[in-house]
Amino acid sequence: MSERKGVETSFRRLKGWAGGLTDFVLALIPISGIVFMLHLSEFVKIPLFTQQYLGVVFGLVIAASFLLFPIRKGKALNRLPWYDFCFAILAIMSGLYVSVNYEILAVESGLITQERVLLGLIAVLLVLESSRRVVGLPFVIIMLPFLFYALFSSHFPGILGMRSIPFTSLVTFLYLDEQGIFGVPLNVSATIVLVFVLFGQVLSVIGGGKVFIDIAFSLMGRYRGGPAKVAVIASSLFGSISGSAVANVVTTGVFTIPLMKRSGYPPYFAGAVEAVASTGGQIMPPIMGAAAFLMATFLNIPYSEIAIAAIIPATLYYLAVFIQVDLRAAKLDLKGMPSEQIPNFWRVVLKGWTFVLPFLVLIGLLFFFGWEPESSGLITAGGSLALGLCFARHQGVTWTKALSVLRDTGRGLLEVGVTSAGAGIIIGVLSITGLGFIFSDMLVSLAGGNVFLLLLFAAIGASILGMGMTVTAAYLLMVVLIAPALVDSGIPGLIAHFFVFYYAILSFLTPPVCLAAYAAASLAGASMFKTALQSMKLGIAAYIIPFIFAYRPALLLQGSLFDIVEGAVSAIAGIYVISMGLEGYLFRSLSWPKRMIFFCGGGVMIIPGLIFDAVGIAIAIPLVVAEYVKRCSAAATT
Repeated sequence: MSERKGVETSFRRLKGWAGGLTDFVLALIPISGIVFMLHLSEFVKIPLFTQQYLGVVFGLVIAASFLLFPIRKGKALNRLPWYDFCFAILAIMSGLYVSVNYEILAVESGLITQERVLLGLIAVLLVLESSRRVVGLPFVIIMLPFLFYALFSSHFPGILGMRSIPFTSLVTFLYLDEQGIFGVPLNVSATIVLVFVLFGQVLSVIGGGKVFIDIAFSLMGRYRGGPAKVAVIASSLFGSISGSAVANVVTTGVFTIPLMKRSGYPPYFAGAVEAVASTGGQIMPPIMGAAAFLMATFLNIPYSEIAIAAIIPATLYYLAVFIQVDLRAAKLDLKGMPSEQIPNFWRVVLKGWTFVLPFLVLIGLLFFFGWEPESSGLITAGGSLALGLCFARHQGVTWTKALSVLRDTGRGLLEVGVTSAGAGIIIGVLSITGLGFIFSDMLVSLAGGNVFLLLLFAAIGASILGMGMTVTAAYLLMVVLIAPALVDSGIPGLIAHFFVFYYAILSFLTPPVCLAAYAAASLAGASMFKTALQSMKLGIAAYIIPFIFAYRPALLLQGSLFDIVEGAVSAIAGIYVISMGLEGYLFRSLSWPKRMIFFCGGGVMIIPGLIFDAVGIAIAIPLVVAEYVKRCSAAATT
């Protein structure tokens, strides 16, 4: 599922031979992944090396992007132009060349030939054009200056002046070197991400998405502002398997946004709740977005460590949303849903056990047995599909739907796959030119050794670079451009990566280009600008917490038990107080001066250190007591 607004409507819907060809190419993507990861080729005595597999995936992913996405909006979606068919053939040829000739290429890695230059040029141009169609023009605009620099770096002034890379060397390197297009990002996308996209598609087929929503209704529907709390719970759960903020919005928002509006929430608030809750699915363990798997690979640590470290920040994120939703419900005097509309929790779990069991197995394999993510996901995906076929026929699970999982998995991998190939171009240029080290030194010098200023540059850079792009693309850019500077300044790698990861995600909520907020506003029939501003308020924790865990690693479960407990408690209290200030309500509506006191008190409370905790409490608690006394006095007189 794509993260770009309206991308679902931009897919071609082809019939006849063109439709069959497209479905076949899409289905081959997960099939080739299953063959590679289960080592099935060894049964016929044909070894399949990683680069050979990546060549196959690259060709299929790029070919599918030309088969599915028209050259521009407004073009007919029911026919396949001849030039896109030719582009698809070229993509498959360029990928298969690497696969078929890998053993020769591994020996002659530095040899430049005419055919390799030609195929390299074709591969780079195809990646640029497929990125424009699938990811968006901003991503291409960022890639082009890197290519320009590599070719003409000798003409740049100062420390940027380097020896220019010959055109033939550049395209060959980007095409054939393991630090280019077929590098780490594409490798992770073609293995770990592919498996979890497959798992998500299987869960959707056997009714996993509906189970999530029903569980949320059963848990939160009866409380004040129930529909909004349902949106928070359902979107956080569903986001774990959808892997896309916008996909999450349009899937769960169809149900939750109308319910929120009918219960009394303003349309812009309903849209903002769905946008923020859906975006948070990217940071919610146990299954986070594709960028989290990339993070584990870059840091060379198990994915389970990434997911465990994300627990407290994700909890704070959703806590801020939940508190503001509850305070707004109290302010508007909203009630819960009628009991007849609320499903029984245990009935939901028993009916949806075919989904719940595989999910529990996945968590066990990842966190208790220490299995690799791709192995865990592949086994649970296969087990889920088997359970669905055997026990979930009442949900309409058939062999036809099961086979469609392969096609939809291929489609779901397109955006991440194309993004990873594009990121490979950027990483390749940084590698061959040394620009990454230069850029890191420039940032550190610009910040003048001030870590906070460097973090601020990173936050602004991630928000800007992420506008109009996927989380994966924004994260990859920040990892190669800014994360090294943070590490050079003494910030541990895990914290540096988490910092840029969070701000890459926040681009989906931050104006002027905030795709999750815009998608939710469209569903809610609300002002996009008001929805975006409210989304920033609801997601306040995500804007603050990265700066806090940069100084207080305990929030990422790094440190002693006392530090972790103290940091978590003070952060929770601080988020609660800040939320009261943002929403302007505690027992009754608050004036602006009182709201500012709460906001300042909560902000101080979150700053690392017991002294700041004490100062924050001293600021906020007297006002809480005063408001409580006034409430009791008002209740006594009525």
